[in-house]
Amino acid sequence: MRSTRPISGRASMNIIDTLVQGILLGGLYALFAAGLSIVFGIMRLVNLAHGDLIIFAAFAILTITSMFGLNPFLSALIAAPLMFAAGWLLQYFLLNRTLGKDILPPLLVTFGLSIIIQNGLLEGFAADSRRVPLGSLEAATIPLGAVNIGVMPLLTFLSAIVVIVGLNTLIYRAPIGRAFRATSDDPVTAGLMGIRPQRIFATATGLAMVVVTVAALYLGTRANFDPSAGPSRLIYAFEAVIIGGLGSLWGTLVGGVVLGVAQTIGATINPEWQILAGHIAFLAVLAFKPRGFFPRAVD
Repeated sequence: MRSTRPISGRASMNIIDTLVQGILLGGLYALFAAGLSIVFGIMRLVNLAHGDLIIFAAFAILTITSMFGLNPFLSALIAAPLMFAAGWLLQYFLLNRTLGKDILPPLLVTFGLSIIIQNGLLEGFAADSRRVPLGSLEAATIPLGAVNIGVMPLLTFLSAIVVIVGLNTLIYRAPIGRAFRATSDDPVTAGLMGIRPQRIFATATGLAMVVVTVAALYLGTRANFDPSAGPSRLIYAFEAVIIGGLGSLWGTLVGGVVLGVAQTIGATINPEWQILAGHIAFLAVLAFKPRGFFPRAVD
């Protein structure tokens, strides 16, 4: 009788590899979701242009890299303060005017902003898909037994953890974090205490744009992107936020991992099922945990 142990061993290794790759992919989705979580948690603003802003930042990094011949990581360091300024101005002069009890104005304005960004990028860069070149690092791997871990996916996941730790530290231990929480709880009372809610909201959006730049760096170096790719990234970000729990930054990491693992398992079964498997996992979580795993008002 032929032994089934080698086959069983290979199957076990395949399962482990699938789970590892899914967890690492979840780091990218967590980066997509973290900026969205900040904006919603502090301002209760649902930004429908969030995915397009990620693509905008990816094109900004690509442009800086191409024009000056810089390493993409250095280009992202240059793009981050520019994105912070863009987010600050956008919130202060436009989005602050839409905030209130009615959620419809922010949705309409950010939907319009999404269309403007997509068409602007289409005019500037055409419809061709692009990728930020990273040289040999793109295919670099770290062998761990029978599992090979890509350097870029690992850096993405570690960056997601660093970003979430940094944001939590900023929100809960820094003076600006106290201002974020006070303004989120009661903007009127915060204003009476000398806090200017409009500036605090603008700073929060600027901070979210810095996170968007980090997400754009890893998106642009790991996958092709084009001007119309924003809405699909928005969907992943929304799903990760909702799975993890609205307003929870650590929840976004959990949500991203759930999506990533579901997608890699789906792709292992049938490559055509990759995206569908993530959506099914999202619906399954909603069926049993409608508020997500770690729902919070602000994180």
